[in-house]
Amino acid sequence: MELERKGLQRKQGEKNDEKMEPMFVNGKFCKDPKLANANDFFFKGLNKPGNTSNAVGSRVTQVNVQQILGLNTLGVSLARIDFAPKGLNPPHIHPRASEILVVEEGTLYVGFVTSNTENRLFTKVLKKGDVFVFPIGLIHFQLNVGDGNAVAFFGLSSQNPGVITIANAVFGSNPPISPDVLTKAFQLDKNVVKYLQKQF
Repeated sequence: MELERKGLQRKQGEKNDEKMEPMFVNGKFCKDPKLANANDFFFKGLNKPGNTSNAVGSRVTQVNVQQILGLNTLGVSLARIDFAPKGLNPPHIHPRASEILVVEEGTLYVGFVTSNTENRLFTKVLKKGDVFVFPIGLIHFQLNVGDGNAVAFFGLSSQNPGVITIANAVFGSNPPISPDVLTKAFQLDKNVVKYLQKQF
């Protein structure tokens, strides 16, 4: 559960001058509708390519409740993803949303894996105009298999879908997961695990 704001809450029966206890709010506070304006429902810049000069060669530009306050409670959000040649959106999950992706430019190899114990892989090669759906909570990925850059847009069924990138979470956690755990889980030599942890 993502805890975004911390406030204070009075216990029932307490007076104004009595001690208040911490309260956590999961999500955004709603803005007074009388104070809302068009900018609360607006985002500019999704036409601009993201900077793909990074280790995986991709960049996601998110448009969720953090960027558009008017998305609060509406259960939808949007994003653009840019790929350099051979760029990858690494295996990841959205804990609070399903995803629907449409390719704007290039060729993408995409897929998702079902849950235990079947762990069935569904994949497809997508070209411009093709659409693919990734069910909520399942590990999925996109890889640019074309010769040039690629661009895709995707919608998500939450104003705050969240993202957990598997490699970053497993090998780059803070503090690190014990190599003993990862050695047994991935059936790898401990030195390999330590090397992977250093990459994140």
